[in-house]
Amino acid sequence: MKIIFALFLIAFGAMSARADGLESLEVFMRSASSGRAEFTQVVSMPAREGQAARHKTSSGSFEFVRPNRFKFIYKKPFEQSIVADGQTLWLYDVDLNQVTSRKQAQALGSTPAALIASAPDLRALQADFTLAALPDKDGLQWVEAKPKAKEGQLQSIRVGFRAADKVPELAALDILDSFGQRSVLNFSKVEINPRLAADAFRFQPPKGADVIRQ
Repeated sequence: MKIIFALFLIAFGAMSARADGLESLEVFMRSASSGRAEFTQVVSMPAREGQAARHKTSSGSFEFVRPNRFKFIYKKPFEQSIVADGQTLWLYDVDLNQVTSRKQAQALGSTPAALIASAPDLRALQADFTLAALPDKDGLQWVEAKPKAKEGQLQSIRVGFRAADKVPELAALDILDSFGQRSVLNFSKVEINPRLAADAFRFQPPKGADVIRQ
């Protein structure tokens, strides 16, 4: 019996070692009903004639409850909030005191948020993306998602997961748009399935803010 059990553990270990980014994405979507983390984002803009490439760094926090509710709170260098409450996607720029709102169903189909927070399952994602596992890199398991819609502004999205005991840990997002601009988000202090307040994703435009509805 001990020998059989040992062989089972060896076999299970071999199967786990073969897990790739696509499998990690599927497990993450199935198991992580909520989450929160901190992030650092580096946006790299391609060089133009007579100009060097430019880089912009920002940081903040991220929370989600699947499906359809999430928020990115940018704290540095400028304060900005992106909140999806299930019906409306809100963008609030503190410096401009300006709020932009869009119907969420029209805004999130082929976006990075759909990959990690909005879509309910892998099948729903495959309606909007072509998904493929990539080779492991930098200690992470990667999956690439290419939007099926040709008229969008995104060229590809890569999601990196760090292997964990139960649920793969979201580690990175690498987003390339059709203009050659690259955004890389690295996540830290990741919590899976925390209890989040019922009103965590409720957004009320601040008094006096200019509200633009699209």
